Amino acid sequence: MSRTASINRKTRETDIQLTLDLDGEGRIDLATSVGFLDHMLELLAKHACIDLTVNARGDLQVDQHHTVEDIGICLGMAVREALGDKSGIRRYGSMTLPMDETLVTAAIDLGGRYAFEWRLAIPTEKIGDFDSELVEHFWQSFAANAAANLHVVLHHGRNSHHIAEAAFKACGRAIRQAAEPDPRMKGAPSTKGVL
Repeated sequence: MSRTASINRKTRETDIQLTLDLDGEGRIDLATSVGFLDHMLELLAKHACIDLTVNARGDLQVDQHHTVEDIGICLGMAVREALGDKSGIRRYGSMTLPMDETLVTAAIDLGGRYAFEWRLAIPTEKIGDFDSELVEHFWQSFAANAAANLHVVLHHGRNSHHIAEAAFKACGRAIRQAAEPDPRMKGAPSTKGVL
């Protein structure tokens, strides 16, 4: 069964088309006009082993906030849709990932309830021209719309780019693990019988 989704979201602030294949190979086609976000999404797709297409137009004359937020929303919606009833998935995933001097853990539960814990401080306000606080906001928007528990913890690190990159890679690996089919799991991975 195909585990794909296409999301179109248009507001007064953004116009986004996003497609996702959970069983992809890391192929990307990205056009967000936010260079650092494109770089992070490329890392995410590679490490989650998903195919991802994002075309986004946003009110960048204001700032990058709405574009980054709405792409996070669309990605979360797409993951949730692509998972269907979640029968036979692992549900949980985690990764502790080193990136040079940085170490980040991401843990996710795709169980249908939202919770978000972010223990990751980025030391500079900007990474190039990208507002560092938008890294957290992207993942909060994703988790809320994926209906997922997502916990991200920085153990140590100094370089802002490395910290952000480690977060995206670790989240990608955790999502990949949680969304993978579990050959031993029959039906929903819950004693409730549904997720």
